[in-house]
Amino acid sequence: MRTLGDAATSRPAGVLEPFGDWVSAARKSSTVGRPLRTGSSESAAVRWTAARGRPSLLVCCLLVGCLAACDPSPWNNPYPTSDSLANIAYSSFSERPKHLDPVRSYSSNEYSFIGQIYEPPLQYHFLKRPYQLVPLTAAEMPQVEYRDALGELVSASAEQDIVFSDYLVRIQPGIEYQPHPAFARDEAGSYRFHQLTSNAVREIHELSDFPHLGTRELTAEDYLYQIKRLAAPHLHSPIAGLLGDYIVGFEEFGAQVERESARLREETGEESPYVDLRDFAMEGAQVLDRHTLRIRLKGKYPQFLYWLAMPFFAPMPWEADRFYSQPGLQQRNITLDWYPVGTGAFMLTENNPNLRMVLERNPNFRAETYPVEGEESDREAGLLDDAGRVLPFIDRAVYNLEKENIPYWNKFLQGYYDSSGVSSDSFDQAVHFGNQGEARLTESMSEQGIQLQTSVTASSYYMGFNMKDPVVGGASERARLLRRALSIAVDFDEYVSIFANGRGVAAQGPLPPGTFGYRQGEAGTNHYVYRFTSGQAHRRPLEEAKRLLAQAGYPAGWDEATGEPLVLYFDTTATGPDDKARLNWMRKQFSKLGIQLVIRATDYNRFQEKMRKGTAQMFMWGWNADYPDPENFFFLLYGKNSKVEYGGENAANFQDS
Repeated sequence: MRTLGDAATSRPAGVLEPFGDWVSAARKSSTVGRPLRTGSSESAAVRWTAARGRPSLLVCCLLVGCLAACDPSPWNNPYPTSDSLANIAYSSFSERPKHLDPVRSYSSNEYSFIGQIYEPPLQYHFLKRPYQLVPLTAAEMPQVEYRDALGELVSASAEQDIVFSDYLVRIQPGIEYQPHPAFARDEAGSYRFHQLTSNAVREIHELSDFPHLGTRELTAEDYLYQIKRLAAPHLHSPIAGLLGDYIVGFEEFGAQVERESARLREETGEESPYVDLRDFAMEGAQVLDRHTLRIRLKGKYPQFLYWLAMPFFAPMPWEADRFYSQPGLQQRNITLDWYPVGTGAFMLTENNPNLRMVLERNPNFRAETYPVEGEESDREAGLLDDAGRVLPFIDRAVYNLEKENIPYWNKFLQGYYDSSGVSSDSFDQAVHFGNQGEARLTESMSEQGIQLQTSVTASSYYMGFNMKDPVVGGASERARLLRRALSIAVDFDEYVSIFANGRGVAAQGPLPPGTFGYRQGEAGTNHYVYRFTSGQAHRRPLEEAKRLLAQAGYPAGWDEATGEPLVLYFDTTATGPDDKARLNWMRKQFSKLGIQLVIRATDYNRFQEKMRKGTAQMFMWGWNADYPDPENFFFLLYGKNSKVEYGGENAANFQDS
């Protein structure tokens, strides 16, 4: 089966870059209903939606091509006959994922891989709607107990008395990790590769060079260790600032680890000395027995269950942390960011960012089965045909490097890939709309045995201003008027029409349609950018933007204070020929105000680094919802989630003081 994913952004939704994958066709074969965040490809939004049917802002299209079963194989098959007979899915990636360590990973192009490898306690049911959390490695849904200041149990309805919430998570016994050298032991029971000499490291070039592998059972201690890693300052988790508000003792633990790191740096002279987190206790996270973990939160925070379905809360064995911390391995890219260690259905066996990445079936994966419940529409669509079958359904997934949309699309049509997104350039070739406005496959696509699947995503895409920038940022009236003028002039209604083929709506606020709290009509209109008249929101005229620009001290795009033209900078990862039209459009939006726009394009990993350091001025980014709650969009504006200050996902570094 072949699939095709839409071009888009990152988890933070990426930066308008394509990222095809096999998940839409074979999602059920690996991590049933597992949330994929979900940080930067529109196709990542498609993956999550295809799995769970989530409601939202952009309607994304997915094409699935069915390969006819025939023998002998077609003469123009792009792969060897031996591979044609194997159970392999083919897709692509546009550049190497920056982080595959779940403590830091927060981008959709990364989740495409780690979502198949790591297993948090919970997952979303693959078919049930509205979204329903169900156990993954947990034996049952977590039990929640509410306690007062003295630690006594209180009712969930006694809001005024609740000081703590205890989440009891019981893990299924018998789950094993993938084979990995970090677990390998010798005849005496000692770890073979935890004390590598410099001579031994010189003989190692990739993970497969280690001659022995091992495994062990998943325990509650592994989940505790990962929570400790989230708090460790030297690991820079993007959600550390948020979790510090909720998990008891989280910030105190981080401070303790930071002091120990400083002591070891001074003692050893090492820049990043290894700290064994098992040596330090966290008040709010405790192991009760081999398979039971208790997490204590401040107050009542029901959204915490959603976090337990995200890779941030996937288990991390201390052996892996210790193994990868050894001197010399990082220089060979033998790290958690390169070779994940998990209990999921697949393991990453090849990571060559200049050629391909390969996921293979984890031989130690337990017998998880495809769900047997769903809606009648699921049955009609054939989504329950495999009910009760043992997962995964495929043995291997091969991702080839493909940097541009058009070559990817052409290779999909030639049979190189099982999935591909529908970019704006290819949309008319693939899709047309029926009399009722429904998306349909074109005749030429249907003749090739390709099928069309559509879904709606809880995603948003936005132009951001770095609030730490001296020109467009800050709380001054001049900067505020400049931002208002630009918000009116950059016409995203036009953008959706041209570059998304009308598959979306111009946002009026942080929440996409379908999310609780979303407001329609005049109440939900952004009155700084739109006027609400005759029952509709209409973008304010360009003349008003020009007046605001003049009030800001930049009449016709000239700085009154210096007499120089106003030059602004737009940071992006749009570097290929596919992106030229978008960038030209963006320049024209600014030129309407007489402003010169300088495009600073780079690859996505470099872009993320610039955002982390706060050196970007303006940017385009996006967000795919982690969980179905408005908090997940509002925390993009939370001060303690600032990208620069805390490494969080508040990319604009907004602070409401």
